[in-house]
Amino acid sequence: MGIKKYKPTTPSLRFTTLLNFEEITASKPEKSLTKKIGGSGGRNNSGKMTMRYTGGGHKRTYRVIDFKRDNFDVKGTVKTIEYDPNRTCFIALVNFTNGDKRYVIAPQGVKVGQVIVSGKSVAPEIGNTLPLENIPLGSLIHNIELTSGKGGTIVRSAGTSAQLMAKEERYVIVKLPSGETRKILKVNLATIGAVSNSDHNLQSLGKAGRKRWLGIRPRTRPVAMNPVDHPMGGGEGRASGGHPRSRKGLKAKGLKTRSRTKSSNKLILNRRSK
Repeated sequence: MGIKKYKPTTPSLRFTTLLNFEEITASKPEKSLTKKIGGSGGRNNSGKMTMRYTGGGHKRTYRVIDFKRDNFDVKGTVKTIEYDPNRTCFIALVNFTNGDKRYVIAPQGVKVGQVIVSGKSVAPEIGNTLPLENIPLGSLIHNIELTSGKGGTIVRSAGTSAQLMAKEERYVIVKLPSGETRKILKVNLATIGAVSNSDHNLQSLGKAGRKRWLGIRPRTRPVAMNPVDHPMGGGEGRASGGHPRSRKGLKAKGLKTRSRTKSSNKLILNRRSK
């Protein structure tokens, strides 16, 4: 996937860099795998705003993604590579030999016509899903299950991948994109390869309007607020605002919020790198 730049015919285009979508092979989604999705505008069921700076944006259709990859030992052929407005990576439409159609997260390098399959005894090739205990050490993986049978919940965003480091008894040791090293049950499933659209982070939106199209409204700096609105607000002139804090007064930028008694703490060998 490449990045395209524009001639600066307008001020916003001068710094705009966007994807050229050369890998995309279809413009419309599979209708049977779509659902309607509405916007909340950051408000809860009583109409109260609980999430600021959210609202508007272009209308989206949700694509139902198969994170479980539980169509075991059934060969599937990649029919299309598609853009998904609900996530940063691309998705692939897979037609299985039993007549089933499913969307999966597209791995980096997957091609239209490629055969992918899930199962315990399948080859560890790009796009195939198998238990962690059957994946060779050093392999790059994504869409990893933390709870057996729940489906992949981590390493799903564009360009990310985890690495299988070691195997011991009931667990395997995986190094995550954040730098964290943790144990995961070896019976859990994972997909071989890195996630597609690795150039996602090279985009520059170029103008505020494109941010609004994504459903993100302008953000007010806490230092510019009044004391009644934020702990960092108020002061004469351009006051710095003191130590960075959240709207609720909790310290930001360094305060650890993970519970010390969380049961999964024993599975984390090294915390994420700062």
